[in-house]
Amino acid sequence: MFWRTFIFSLFLLAGVVVGEVLLPFSNYWESAFISLLLTCVVLYLVDINRASITLAWVRNESADSPPYVRGIWGEIGDRIYRALRAKDREIVRSDARLTEFLSAIQASPHGVLLINPEGRIEWSNEMAEVHLGIDFDRDKDQLIGNLVRHPAYAAYAHSLTYDHEVVIEGVQSQFQKHSKISLQLFPYGDGRKLMLTRDITALEQAELMRQDFVANVSHEIRTPLTVLAGFVETMQNLKLEEEEQSRYLALMQQQASRMQTLVQDLLTLSKLEGSPLPSNLDWFEMGLVLKSCEAEARGLSKTLLQDNEAPHDLVFEYEGEVEDIELSGNKGEIQSAMSNLISNALRYTPLGAQVRVSCQVLPSGEWRFGVKDNGVGIAPEHIPRLTERFYRVDRSRSRETGGTGLGLAIVKHVVQRHGGEMQIQSALGKGSEFSWTLPKSRIRFKEKTAGLTLLN
Repeated sequence: MFWRTFIFSLFLLAGVVVGEVLLPFSNYWESAFISLLLTCVVLYLVDINRASITLAWVRNESADSPPYVRGIWGEIGDRIYRALRAKDREIVRSDARLTEFLSAIQASPHGVLLINPEGRIEWSNEMAEVHLGIDFDRDKDQLIGNLVRHPAYAAYAHSLTYDHEVVIEGVQSQFQKHSKISLQLFPYGDGRKLMLTRDITALEQAELMRQDFVANVSHEIRTPLTVLAGFVETMQNLKLEEEEQSRYLALMQQQASRMQTLVQDLLTLSKLEGSPLPSNLDWFEMGLVLKSCEAEARGLSKTLLQDNEAPHDLVFEYEGEVEDIELSGNKGEIQSAMSNLISNALRYTPLGAQVRVSCQVLPSGEWRFGVKDNGVGIAPEHIPRLTERFYRVDRSRSRETGGTGLGLAIVKHVVQRHGGEMQIQSALGKGSEFSWTLPKSRIRFKEKTAGLTLLN
């Protein structure tokens, strides 16, 4: 401002001098006054021109850099330009933060829905669209009450008490026929609401499985306990002959063994679920495990024999030299999985039918173990649930054979822990085949050269 005033004064002084020299007035003051007036007019016109140029730039929204103007108007334009640039940078940063925030909400496993004071949808993430079966592009500004028509939500929304969640049926999809969605409203701002949704189908199923598990365990234990208590009370209150006592004691031993087997299977499942995955560095010979399983299977087959009935046709088929094969993992778990499949086949296959046990290395390098029978078979609707705990196709027959309903669940856990897959194939009247495969990384072969055994 000082320089502007100084330069203006110089121009005025120069105008007075020029006027005194050039203007043909005899009076000194008249010449000075006229020259001063003319100088002010010139300076005013120059200033107006600069101001007009700056104003035109300000009004032009598409203009980028300010025009080159001397003086104070040039400085004003430059400062406006820098302020606008700073504002643009702040807007870019704000947009970036908003984009990151919305991306984070989009990545959330929970649904987020923004509802305006009129109850209309303002924004939603993709998970909310999946949970509620809406399309934001189509349903924006639609009343949420018209889209979520479940009676439980309608009562919840009108109650104006949002301190708890409400559970509704999820929208059926190609991959999930039955789902449960939990949603809750959170008021904010001036009448607006935030709706959070989450899929609790897995939690509901886990809770149902827990309830079924407790009920099944209680039932399985209560039945033999009731029998044992009845026999004990009978032997305490009645004088029985030695033959009757022996028969009662044998029945009591049978029920006690049944409970012991159940508890052992439960402990095995608990151990499998709570222990770390088997190592790839612990190797054992497959031939020894198979021989042990074969001896156990033939012993069980003999115990199942009844008067005047033919035994099972138990066949073991091994492709290649199983003595040359080693597997990595937990030897006890693998042997348990094999024994469970064989014992299930023997217990649920009629006497005289064939039970064929096979193991082989597939062309893909995987190890396959299978048990096939030509018994009564299993209906297709039961196959997906056979590996569930305590699931039985025929409950009465399972109890007669001493099964606990946990064998296939144990096999499935063992196979999955070793990185393998279990397969079940069955048809009514044609028998069943239960098999599982282990990945190539868990198999190696022994090479015999010059009387020495080397491992690949």
